[in-house]
Order: sequence, then C-alpha cells, then structure tokens
Amino acid sequence: MATEHLLSELKDRVLYLTMNRPDKLNAMSGEMMSALVENLSRAAQDSKIGCVVLTGAGRGFCAGGDITAMRASNESTGPGPTIEDRVANLRHGEEASLMLHEMPKVTIAAVNGPAAGAGLSLAMACDIRIATDNARFGTAFAKVGFSGDYGGTWSLTRLVGSAKARELYFTADIIDAAEALRIGLVNRVVPAASFKEEVQKLASRIGNGPAVAYTYMKANLNDAISHDFRHLLDREALGQTMTGRTEDHREAVKAFLEKREPTFKGR
Repeated sequence: MATEHLLSELKDRVLYLTMNRPDKLNAMSGEMMSALVENLSRAAQDSKIGCVVLTGAGRGFCAGGDITAMRASNESTGPGPTIEDRVANLRHGEEASLMLHEMPKVTIAAVNGPAAGAGLSLAMACDIRIATDNARFGTAFAKVGFSGDYGGTWSLTRLVGSAKARELYFTADIIDAAEALRIGLVNRVVPAASFKEEVQKLASRIGNGPAVAYTYMKANLNDAISHDFRHLLDREALGQTMTGRTEDHREAVKAFLEKREPTFKGR
C-alpha cells in the first residue's frame, strides 16, 4: 500500500519506515497504520531485509492518536460504525505492534522526538530503542480519557516493572530522554547532531549480521518473557543446533581463526 503517511526506504539491508505527518507530530491515521502493517508483513518474509527501523518525520516520533480526528468522530451525528467494527479496526492497526515484537527481524525504534500514547507503544514493541537527547515520552492516555492500546501496558510493564509502569500510565507524566534511559525505557540516548548517523551505524551492523541466528535469538528472548527455564533450554538447544548448520556459522568460525571480520549472507 502506497501512502504519503508512511515512507519506506531499503538501504544496506535495512528497511527504514518513516511515519510521515510532521505537521501533526506524525499522529496516526488509518492510512499510516494500514501501510505500516502491510510493510512489516512483507518485510518479515523478505530475505533482503535484515533489520527494520521505525522513525518519524520532522521533529517528532509519533504523537499517538490524532486528537482532531477523535473530536470529529465524537461530534459526528451519523450512526457511525458499530462497537464490533471499531474493535476490529483497532485490532488491525495493533498488528503493527505485534509484528514489530514478533517478526523474525530485529526492529529498532529511532525516537527522534516526542513519543506519546500509541506512538510510545509502537516504540516499546521494537527490540531496541535509540532516542535523541531531546526526545520526550508519555503514555498520554489518561489525559484524553482512554485506557491504552497498541500493547503499551504489556510492553512498559516488562521494560520498567509494574510499579513504574502503573505510575506512568495513571499520571501520564512526561519524562525526558535521560530519565527514559535511567529506568530502562530506552537502550541508548544520542545527541541530536549525530542521531541519524548512530542509528544507521547500529542498523547496518545488525542488518548485515547473522540473520538466521537473529531469528532464533529473538524467538528465544521473546519466549523468555513468559515461559519457564525448561522451555527455554529446549528452544535454545534446537536453535543452537539449527544455526550450527548454517553457512554463516561456518564463515564466522573460519573468520575468527583467520583473525578477520566475517561476511554473513543470512543463510
């Protein structure tokens, strides 16, 4: 699906997806979310892609839902969609969070500015979060009388712990990048001047890494959130055995002994 609300670029085995409504701090639209779901679904199966970066155009990452559109919907006098239709439409968009979390590619949120509400939820669904030093974070839902969506309550609880997640949801306080780093909400904070370069450096490193190993590794890490130790040992034993049969593994062993960097081919 082609739309101006989501830009895509493949560079050095990295798919860059840019939410593109800068005049609204990249607030979500139906077009944007449908395109995001479609692009992520394709990327999950594309062997030319080793990493996915999600970011925002302009000075913001994503402000979450479009408040103007919400008001228009609330003031509409027509019959409108049914509750079932509203739930189904929201769940379709929420698949973006699920795919960022579960797809067999490493996903990176490049948080270049404010991330709020469902926009923060999208960032938290990614494997790694890099923030510029002027980024700001807020759950925001309480400020507009919503309970939260796009998996934010699940992700934030696992990133920062239940007590802090509850505080951030109930108060909807805004925190800066330094505090986000301190509590474990983001992995790295980078000066704005070098932000794009640092994101590309990490994304390229991962995108050109051992793709098969990353697939098993990500599945193991996801299972570690909700499965017991015995299950993880079984999963790791299978993954270690399967990756040991790859061309990438053989190349990495050879490169190590030859004291050079390996060249991975994702197979």
